[in-house]
Amino acid sequence: MIKDILSGYKSSMPDGVHTELRAQMNRNRAVVLMSGNIIRNEREDISGVSARSYKNGVYGFASMAEISDDAVKKVLKASLENAEFLDKHISKNREIFPALPDGRFMRDISMPDPEQKIYVEILRMMDDYIEKNCPGLVSRMLMATSNGVEKLLVCSDGHDIHDDITRSHIKFKLTAMGNSGNPVDLAGSFGGYGSMLEIANNMEGLYRQVDGVYERLMDKRSGIHPEAGIKTVVMGSTMAGILAHEAVGHTVEADLVMGGSVARPMLNKQVASELVSLTDFANTAYGQQTPQPIYVDDEGTPAKDAEIIKNGILVGYMNSRESAQRFGVEPCGNARAWLFSDEPLIRMRNTLILPGKDKLEDIISSVDDGYYLLDYNNGQADTTGEFMFGICSGYEIKNGKLGRPILDTTITGMAFDMLKTVDMVSDTINWTSSGTCGKKQPMAVGMGGPALRCKVMIGGR
Repeated sequence: MIKDILSGYKSSMPDGVHTELRAQMNRNRAVVLMSGNIIRNEREDISGVSARSYKNGVYGFASMAEISDDAVKKVLKASLENAEFLDKHISKNREIFPALPDGRFMRDISMPDPEQKIYVEILRMMDDYIEKNCPGLVSRMLMATSNGVEKLLVCSDGHDIHDDITRSHIKFKLTAMGNSGNPVDLAGSFGGYGSMLEIANNMEGLYRQVDGVYERLMDKRSGIHPEAGIKTVVMGSTMAGILAHEAVGHTVEADLVMGGSVARPMLNKQVASELVSLTDFANTAYGQQTPQPIYVDDEGTPAKDAEIIKNGILVGYMNSRESAQRFGVEPCGNARAWLFSDEPLIRMRNTLILPGKDKLEDIISSVDDGYYLLDYNNGQADTTGEFMFGICSGYEIKNGKLGRPILDTTITGMAFDMLKTVDMVSDTINWTSSGTCGKKQPMAVGMGGPALRCKVMIGGR
């Protein structure tokens, strides 16, 4: 637990300068088993302090890899000197940010940090289960990971925080030989917010996840290549989540908007079907905690939900305090930093396409000739909204019924054009949270959505 040596420096922060002082520790844990053999076993703690000063429209930043009074004094002094130096050469002459109400947020920071042997034991039990219950595999890779971030933040205005967010996952990939003689594989993950002990207490849930992936892998052995072209597809919730994050979310981060993203001229215009709404949730959605709950961001801004698309209309962007001031809107707490040595950037938190009114079975039965796309194994998108996702799991839909499994393929398109073709949206959602976003620095995020019926370009053989 980080000792609070920062609060005493708040009274000495200079007037007319927005100052953020942060102490942070990142805890990274990982164990990997490949076909029963440990090939990776790591524990890493990264900690330090940083300060950022905003004066006349420019930021000065400084950090040190230790948490001590001496380090705090040095980074505060250096960040202000850096801001003053840049101000002399850039002279933006912008006003300080509109003041935020003072406050303090402190969450229970007693998140347990299990010994490394717990990670090994979980993977050993899981590996034994796979050996006994999943015949026909040629290889299996299992990974147990945990990423904890404890932050202590003191700001010249806004909310101070002391928070600890830990998320833990079991990730796995199973490989079998396909009927064509080529290997086929599928991956899965299990876990979320909390420590590895919570997974240890829910091994039955983990085994059910393994069973589901194994069943689809066995189907995939007899998979066929889809027919290439623009097709009617049902995107499962995992696909809706990656679409919300990669193909839409990044285009509406205000720093990328100001850099010329496709969303820049689209504010208050139709960008999707009226059935599509999208929100970046702060910490709670539909009465449940989100996968990555953020209550105060790394600029001291209390976190609120950021509404992005409402009934097909682009209604807002994700902002920092600086970009919110430029656009004349209220910031919602989207400025986040990964390490103590990183400056906060505009980042997503829990980006979700909202549920609709249709039942999944009705959506599938409405498709005469198309595909049900369940999961992806890679993907990319850019600020034009153009995307390409690798599809690793799916099925044909023929005359309203699921048919043969499909082999790995790709889908491509322009996000906002594709979203305009959405004509059915399921009434249930699912979240995913096992990955990290790679915008300049890693960042833990949540994403999700319902099933969507739409049209998209799908690849063939």
